[in-house]
Amino acid sequence: MISRILVSGVSGPIGAALLPSLDTLGYKVVRLVRGSAEKDGQIHWDPAQTVSPEAVSGFDAVIHLAGESIVGRWTAAKKQAIHDSRVKGTSNLAAALAKATYKPQVFLCGSAIGYYGDRGDEVLNEQSAPGSGFLPEVCREWEAATRPAVDAGIRTIRMRTGVVLSPKGGALGKMLTPFKMGLGGRIGDGRQWMSWIAVGDMVGAIHHMLKTDLVQGPVNMVAPKPVTNAEFTRVLASVLSRPAIFPVPALAVKLALGEMGETVLLGSQRVEPGQLITSGYPFRFPTLRSALQSLGF
Repeated sequence: MISRILVSGVSGPIGAALLPSLDTLGYKVVRLVRGSAEKDGQIHWDPAQTVSPEAVSGFDAVIHLAGESIVGRWTAAKKQAIHDSRVKGTSNLAAALAKATYKPQVFLCGSAIGYYGDRGDEVLNEQSAPGSGFLPEVCREWEAATRPAVDAGIRTIRMRTGVVLSPKGGALGKMLTPFKMGLGGRIGDGRQWMSWIAVGDMVGAIHHMLKTDLVQGPVNMVAPKPVTNAEFTRVLASVLSRPAIFPVPALAVKLALGEMGETVLLGSQRVEPGQLITSGYPFRFPTLRSALQSLGF
């Protein structure tokens, strides 16, 4: 039975939605924070530094969501921060959990569908090969960094997360303003696939995996119906009752955002949630329209 949970990355849109649900269900939640641990229920940590096994001992579950935002120009320094915050942070935490006197039953670690790279129309599942490029390489190393926990017998889940639909941050949060102003439109030719998940289902799936002992390894955290960017644009504009007539040319994306824009905004990943479906997770928002409407714009 799970009662005590350690969570990192609590300030992001996933953490902000997850923590209230854990509190409501009566879990004892402790937060890993980078600043001073000034409040009860907080433990200070620095992802770049080794973690004391004693500090993370005695938790039934650990949910690791921390990582540098990928948004912004990918300068050499930005790339290093993206890499190190994920790979070093996960490696240090996993090593501490493996050596803890009282190890967790389950370790849920963030990852991303960026693992697969730009794959066009190819349908991807958890057994699909990784892609090539900066983001797939980061994701491969990120997932490999969980190995100490796996070797210690901890049930370890690598959450390959798609576009999380939350109005409080992430990709959708940045899209809302132009779309609400009627200035939205498809990106490039709009043919690239977007694999998304409602923040409510992201939280629901985490609860499901905490309780479902057979789920382990990579899990695609996406809804069962990915859409093209053109379809995403059309549905978002419809839900907001706005037009979507201002496409953003691919060249403009590349000039403005460089490698990040080309990889994240123009890349295509058509991903299926194989493990979630097989393990019986009941999606509350399986369609894009239902997911967007649930956010109450």
